[in-house]
Amino acid sequence: MAPNIHSRLSTDTRSISSLNEDIRRGEIKIPQFQRPFVWTETQAIDLLDSIASHYPIGSLLLWKTPSKLATERNIGDFLLPETDDLTPTDYVLDGQQRLTVIYSCLGAAHEDGGFAAAYDLEKDEFVKLPEDFAIHVFPIRWVFDTTKLLDFRTGLRAHPQYAALNKRFDIVYGALTNYQIPVVTLKDLTVEEVCPIFERINSSGTRLSTYDLMVAATWSTSFDLNEEVAEIKDALSVKGFSDIEGDTILKCLAAVNKRSIKKEDVVGLRELKKSEMEALVNKTKKALLKPVDLLVTEFKIYSWDFLPYEAIAVVLCYVFANVKTLDATQTRRVRQWFWRSSFDERYRGASEHFISKDLEAIHQFALKNKGKPDDFGTKPRLRWDSIAFRSNNSRSRAFVPTLALLGPRNLTNGVAIDTAEALSAFNQKQFHHIHPRSHLKKINAPGNHNSIANICILSASENKLISDKDPRDYLPKCVGTLSSDAKAVFTANLMPDPATFPYATASFVTFSSARAALISAAVDRLCDGATP
Repeated sequence: MAPNIHSRLSTDTRSISSLNEDIRRGEIKIPQFQRPFVWTETQAIDLLDSIASHYPIGSLLLWKTPSKLATERNIGDFLLPETDDLTPTDYVLDGQQRLTVIYSCLGAAHEDGGFAAAYDLEKDEFVKLPEDFAIHVFPIRWVFDTTKLLDFRTGLRAHPQYAALNKRFDIVYGALTNYQIPVVTLKDLTVEEVCPIFERINSSGTRLSTYDLMVAATWSTSFDLNEEVAEIKDALSVKGFSDIEGDTILKCLAAVNKRSIKKEDVVGLRELKKSEMEALVNKTKKALLKPVDLLVTEFKIYSWDFLPYEAIAVVLCYVFANVKTLDATQTRRVRQWFWRSSFDERYRGASEHFISKDLEAIHQFALKNKGKPDDFGTKPRLRWDSIAFRSNNSRSRAFVPTLALLGPRNLTNGVAIDTAEALSAFNQKQFHHIHPRSHLKKINAPGNHNSIANICILSASENKLISDKDPRDYLPKCVGTLSSDAKAVFTANLMPDPATFPYATASFVTFSSARAALISAAVDRLCDGATP
C-alpha cells in the first residue's frame, strides 16, 4: 500500500513572479528523471492565451526536500544557479512543460535564449517574438521590468489607436501579473516514496526504473553513478556490448556486493562509501568483461540482442566475480545451465528473489560441481514447427546462436557466413524463411509460416536473391550448384541431408516436421553441454 502522505502535503497558490523568482534563485529545479522540454510553440502560445483569459491551467506538483539530487535538469534552455546544501529545493514532479513556458516567456531576461513571446495589441493575440520592433508588439519578458514597461507605454502613445490599444494592454498586463497558479507541495518524502507518485501522475506514462531512482538519489558530490556506469559501458564497447542497460549494471553491482539483486540491496548501494563503491565498480567491470568473452566464444552471442534473459548476464557476472577462469568441467556445466535456462524459459517472469537464490545455486553448480543440470531446467520437448520466431522471445534468441555454432553457410553458394557481423544486432535481413512466407501465403499452405523450423541464417544479399521463390524449385537448384558440398552446407544450416530428403516435392509441413526433429536433437546436445 502507498504511504499516507496527507500530513506531508500542502496546497497554496503562487503568482507567476513568485515562481519565476524561486527559479532564478535555483530553489525550483527539474529532477533528472523528468523528460526534456517537448512542447511546441503553438502549445506555448495556447498556454499564454489561457493565462490571459483567466482559464485554469492546472496545478504544479513540487517536492520540497533538503536532499540534493546529484543530477538536475535545467529549465528549458536556461542554466540554473547552484544552491548550497542547506537550502531546501523544490523539484518539479508535474507541470514541467507549463513552468518552462512561464519562465521562458515571463521570467527570463530579454537577451536570454529560449522561446520568447510577445503580445500583438493590434491583432489582440500572443505571437512568437518578432525580430523587427513594432510599437504595438509588447515583448512579455518586459512584464516585470519596470523601466522597459514604462518605455513601451511611452512609445505606444505614438500609435494612432493608442487609447484602444492601451486599454487592451492594461487587461493583458493585469492578467499576467495577477494570475495565481495552484501549487501542491510534498514535503520531506524520500526518493523511494516520490518515484511511485511521479509515475502515477505523469501524463506521459513514464515508468521510472531502479536506475532512474538511483541516479536521482543523493550521492556525494565526488561520485556520479552515470559516470561510473559509462565507464563500464566504455569497457564493454570494444567487444560490442556497450548497450547494456543501466538497470542491468546495477543488478550486477548488487549481485557482486550482496549476492542479491533484491531491490533493497540494489538501492542499498547508496550507503556505500565512495571508496567502497569505486572498488565495487572496478570489480564488477572486470567480472562483466569475462562473461562477454564467454558469450562470444562459447555461445556465438555478439550482442545483448541475442541474450535470452537479462538474468543470464547478472548470474555470469556474479560467477566470474568469484573465479578467474573456468576449467573444462566448469565450462561444460555453465553451458548446461545456459541452454537449459534459455530453452526451458527458466527466467521468464522470474522475480528478484528467484534470481538472487539462483546466484548461489549456480555458483555451487558451476564452480563447486554440486547439483544436477536438471535443477536448472529439463531438456525441452517442443514443437519447433509451431513456435513463432520473434526477436523478443527467449527461445528464438537461443535458437539463433544454436545456428551460429554450426558455422552456417549460404545455401546459394556455400560461402561461410560471418556470424560476428551478421549477428551484431537483431537484423531481420540476416534471417531467411527457407519457405518464403509470401510464397506460402500465395499457395495457402498450412502450418506456422514464421516458425523457428522455417528460419536459417542467410546473408542479406542472398536473402534478397531468393526473395519469394518456390523452395521446391530454388532448393534443388542450390543442391545442384553445391554439388558434393551440398550435404555439408545443409547440415551447417541444421537442414535435412538433400541425399535423403525430397526437397523437390516436399510440402512445407513435411519439411518443417523434418527440420523440427533436427532442431530437437541439436537442442538436446546443447543442454547436455555438448556442441550442436
